[in-house]
Amino acid sequence: MLRLEPRFAARARSGLFWFTVVLILLFMTIPAVVVIATSFSPSELVTFPPAGLSLKWYVRAVTYPDFQNAFINGLIVTSFASTLALITGSAVAYLIDRYAFPGRAALEAVLSSPLIVPHFTTGLGFLMLGVALGINQGYAIVIVTHVLLVLPFVTRSVYVSLRNIDPHLERAAANLGASPGRVLTRITVPLLLPGMAGGWLVAAVLSLTEFTASLYVTDAGTQTLPVAMYTYIREYSDPTIAAISAILILATTLVMFIADQIFGLGRILSIDAH
Repeated sequence: MLRLEPRFAARARSGLFWFTVVLILLFMTIPAVVVIATSFSPSELVTFPPAGLSLKWYVRAVTYPDFQNAFINGLIVTSFASTLALITGSAVAYLIDRYAFPGRAALEAVLSSPLIVPHFTTGLGFLMLGVALGINQGYAIVIVTHVLLVLPFVTRSVYVSLRNIDPHLERAAANLGASPGRVLTRITVPLLLPGMAGGWLVAAVLSLTEFTASLYVTDAGTQTLPVAMYTYIREYSDPTIAAISAILILATTLVMFIADQIFGLGRILSIDAH
């Protein structure tokens, strides 16, 4: 009996752990399930459970002019913001990983600050900066805001990929006569491409769905899709928002699943113990 007790205790802890995980997953996914179910309601009001099935709200969601323009605006902002964040984040991650210099810890803290500072504070700050510079509520200020918000995620992705690179590969290339620039372009960067692609993708998803800061720095001509959805819900109460939310949920899930199959996001975002 004494030999069975540790094994039983281990099984009990494992069962409790997975039970907690299942509860957390249910807690996180139930709202999405409710939204998706509501989007098929034929009623003019948001009701759950739906009294029937209809796709008319999906048709309205994809044909509504404000949503179409906002989606295009979001693609413009996301493409520029994610690319600029990738370039900047890759350079900073390489600098932090490969060099020791005064202020290194301070630089890491500054890069991590968008994860701590509330987004509405960031948006308000950039709104005031844009007004002072005369570029308020244009594409430039929106893109810069999004770059700052997604930069920590890109930096983290590239930094982890750098830590997972076998240093013997770079040393072998250098010993064979390759210059530092050639080692960087022929060895380091190709090995970093999965991490860079994963970081860009995460940044794109976050930028495309960013709302709080965007609400401050956009106007009618540059509003992104989340801001347009907020404006719509202030005027209407039909399930159109549920329909477009369902599209975003399913599209994001599909993109991240495909990216995980291609790049292995779990491997990219975790440092190999070996």
